[in-house]
Amino acid sequence: MTAQTAQSQAAPPSAAPEHRSKGQLIALIIAAVVALGGIALWVFQLAGGMVNTNMRNLDSWGIYIIFFMLFVGLSAGGLIISSVPKVFGIKGFGGISKIAVWVSICCTVLAVAFVVVDLGGPLRVWELFAYANLTSPLMWDIIVLTIYLIISIIYLWATLRAESGRSTAAALRVLSAIALLCAVLVHTVTAWIFGLQISHEFWYTALLGPWFVSSALLSGLALVLIVVVVLNRTGYLSLGQENLIKMARLLGVFTAVDLYFFGCDLLTSGFPGGQGGETVTLLTTGPLAGYFWAEVIFGIITMIIAFVPSLRKTSLILVASVLSVLAILCKRIQLLIGGFQIPNLDFASLSTGPDLSSGGQAFSSLGGSLIYFPSPLELGVVIGVLGLGVFLLLLGLRLLPLKPITRTTSDTADRD
Repeated sequence: MTAQTAQSQAAPPSAAPEHRSKGQLIALIIAAVVALGGIALWVFQLAGGMVNTNMRNLDSWGIYIIFFMLFVGLSAGGLIISSVPKVFGIKGFGGISKIAVWVSICCTVLAVAFVVVDLGGPLRVWELFAYANLTSPLMWDIIVLTIYLIISIIYLWATLRAESGRSTAAALRVLSAIALLCAVLVHTVTAWIFGLQISHEFWYTALLGPWFVSSALLSGLALVLIVVVVLNRTGYLSLGQENLIKMARLLGVFTAVDLYFFGCDLLTSGFPGGQGGETVTLLTTGPLAGYFWAEVIFGIITMIIAFVPSLRKTSLILVASVLSVLAILCKRIQLLIGGFQIPNLDFASLSTGPDLSSGGQAFSSLGGSLIYFPSPLELGVVIGVLGLGVFLLLLGLRLLPLKPITRTTSDTADRD
C-alpha cells in the first residue's frame, strides 16, 4: 500500500494514461461514430430540404432551437463557476476551473452547431453576416455568441498561462470580469430573441431576460457537477466531498430562484382580469402540462437533496444535477412550443404548407394536441450533435492539461 502510494505521488503523469487509455478511447470512438451518423443525417436533410423535418409555417422553430437555448444556458455554468471566485476573490471549488471552462466552450460550440443545422444550409451562415440586420435581436445574439466563444477560449488559455506562472493574477482577474459580464449578456440577448416578439403572447414578457440567466446558472452548474462527479468516479479528478456539497447548495439556491421567477410569471399571467389565462391553462392542464409539472417536480426534488444535509451524498447530488438539466430542457420545450401553440393568425390552418411525410405524421401524433413534435430525422441529428459534444469534451480531457496541479489532498484550496 505504501509503495503504491509513493509511486503514484512520485509520477503522476504516468498515472494519467492509465485512466485515459482504454475506457476513454472507446468512449471517444463511440462519440465520433455517433457524431458522424448525425452529420450523415444532416446531409440527408440538406439534400431533401427542411420539409423532411416536422417544422412548418405555424411552427418554424423546433427541437434544434430548443437545444440551442439549452446549450447556450449550459455554457454559462463553467464560465461563471470559474470566473466568479477570481472576480470577487473568494474560494473556488477545488481546482475544477479549467475543466469547467472547457465544458463551457464545448457547450457553446454545440449551441452554434444547432443554429447552423436549423438554418437549412451551411452557406446561410455567410449570408447572416453578408446581409446582417443590426436591428434584429437574432443578429445581436449571433454577434454576442461569437464574442462569447472567443472570450471563453482566450479565458482558458489565460488560465493555463496563469497556472504556469506566465501571467499575473491581476490580468486574469480582469479577464474573468469580462468573461462573467459576457456570460450574463449572451443569455440576456438570447432571451430577447423571444421576449421582444410582441406577436407571441407566450414570449412577450420583460421577465424573460433575468429568467434565462437564472436558468443558465442552474443548468450550467448542474452540467459541471455531472462532469465532475463522473471524472471523480473514473479517477481523473480527486475532488473533496466538501466542494461537491458547496456546489450542491448553490444548485438548490439557483433552483429556488428559477422557480420563483416561474411563479411570478404565472401569477402575473393568470391573475383575474389579466390576459394570460390561456397561457397558464396551456401549462398547468393543457398540452404542455407534462413538461410543466415535470419541471416543478424535478426542481422540488433538487432542492430537497441540496438543502437536507443527510441527502447530500455523491450519488444523490448526481441525481439532482441530472434532474436540473432535464427541468430546464422541459422549460425550453414549454417556451418554444408554447409560443406557437397559441395561434396569432386568423385562418392560420390555410398556411400549413406541404403535408408531413408518413414518418413525420407518426411522430407528430406522439405529441398529441401539440402543434409540433420532432421527426425521426430531427431526433437523429440532435443525437449526432450531442455525440459531437461528448467527443469534444473527451478530446479536451485527453489532450489539454485540465487536471488540477495538486491532487494529493482533496482539501487543497482552489488555486484557480
